[in-house]
Amino acid sequence: MNQHYIKLLLQNDKSILQELGTRLHEKITQVVIPEWQAAFAELSEKDCIDYIYNLTINRTFDGYIREKSVVYDGLAKIFPQIRFEESPPELDHAGDVDYLGYVTENKAFGIQIKPTTAKSNFGNYSISERMKASFEDFKNDFGGQVFIIFSLDGEIANRAVLHDIEKEIQKLSIQIPQK
Repeated sequence: MNQHYIKLLLQNDKSILQELGTRLHEKITQVVIPEWQAAFAELSEKDCIDYIYNLTINRTFDGYIREKSVVYDGLAKIFPQIRFEESPPELDHAGDVDYLGYVTENKAFGIQIKPTTAKSNFGNYSISERMKASFEDFKNDFGGQVFIIFSLDGEIANRAVLHDIEKEIQKLSIQIPQK
């Protein structure tokens, strides 16, 4: 069956959609809700405390260690001529830049590190309008682009970005002669 035929069939025979809606309602009310209610009934305060502890301590700490590994065990070894520094808080929080890669004293590119779980698959990740604006502000201030690196177990998952970083380093290395 082609999609056009299916669409026409569904538009002309509302009983099919009504039956599907009825089945969905039955599944939710007879299976899903009772399962959730049972799970919530067994939920303890300790479960909630453990969850918050894991979320705030373990995941945050793991993310911090993963970021450091990507930069100092990865990028710094691939690009030894670059001085990497953690970004100041105003860039990290407001500008979405985790690290700066200084090519010269005042020219740098930015690094934003995301776990591969961001958007499940880095191939489908798209930055927000706010991030685009902050990346543009960064470029105006430091001359370089901001690159998003996806990490998987402290390794660079999107290795193709390394070629783009290399091109950015070459671009920022070009010194404009003083007149």
